Amino acid sequence: MNIPYAHYQESADFLRTKLGGFTPRVAMVLGSGLGYLGDLVESPIIVPYGEIPHFKHSTAPGHKGQLVFGTLAGKPVAVMQGRIHHYEGYSYEEVSYAIRVLRLLGCSTLFVTNAAGGVNWNFRPGDLMLITDQIKLFLESPLRGENLPEFGPRFPDSSYLYTPALQELARRQARKLDLPLKEGVYMYFPGPQYETPAEIRMARNLGGDTVGMSTVPEVIVAAHCGMDVLGFSLVTNMAAGVLPQPLSEQEVLDAAEAAKGKFSSLVLACLEGL
Repeated sequence: MNIPYAHYQESADFLRTKLGGFTPRVAMVLGSGLGYLGDLVESPIIVPYGEIPHFKHSTAPGHKGQLVFGTLAGKPVAVMQGRIHHYEGYSYEEVSYAIRVLRLLGCSTLFVTNAAGGVNWNFRPGDLMLITDQIKLFLESPLRGENLPEFGPRFPDSSYLYTPALQELARRQARKLDLPLKEGVYMYFPGPQYETPAEIRMARNLGGDTVGMSTVPEVIVAAHCGMDVLGFSLVTNMAAGVLPQPLSEQEVLDAAEAAKGKFSSLVLACLEGL
């Protein structure tokens, strides 16, 4: 059953009562261990997901589960401290619900980040990767079902899900910061189990450079409703089979913490450059 357009409107109307005329322009979805950027927002207006009509709760470790509105790097932002995942039991439409609500509030750009496993042999934990494209394969789309023309067309183009001009901005800002920036393709797996070594070999053969359990549904929906998108993966671990060791959630969180300085400097520089 599709989520009706009225639900998105009700969520947006509720948030407007909290914002007092503030209009966000940049939506930011922050992944595991990366939500600290929301703590840097100036004059913050914090709204827990549980207070917003029709919003779902975030249950993943390291995700606060709240929206933070305010100014960051001089830009009016809406920061999602924690995202919703399909593996939590939600549909892909529910996973990407907040993106449409933020679009209704005025956001025209989406910054999306994730903690990801490194598939590319040349990557190492701690690397930052500019996402240039993504692979979803045959999993259900968040656009499945009746189209809502208020957001976009029935058959949206996917040639440039990640906006080329924003990619160039990221490259330029990384050079200014003298910050190494990998580039590549993010491949989505639904989780919550980590991928098998055989699945990682498949991902590499298909052109994937990082793998993870998020991002792709939100980006599809953002592009559908006309938003520009900039995406980054933080390589927190090498994917299964790359190194002779098991994977752990703590490894992901520790790597995200260690890389927070360079990660935040790049994201903030990109915000400033908009």
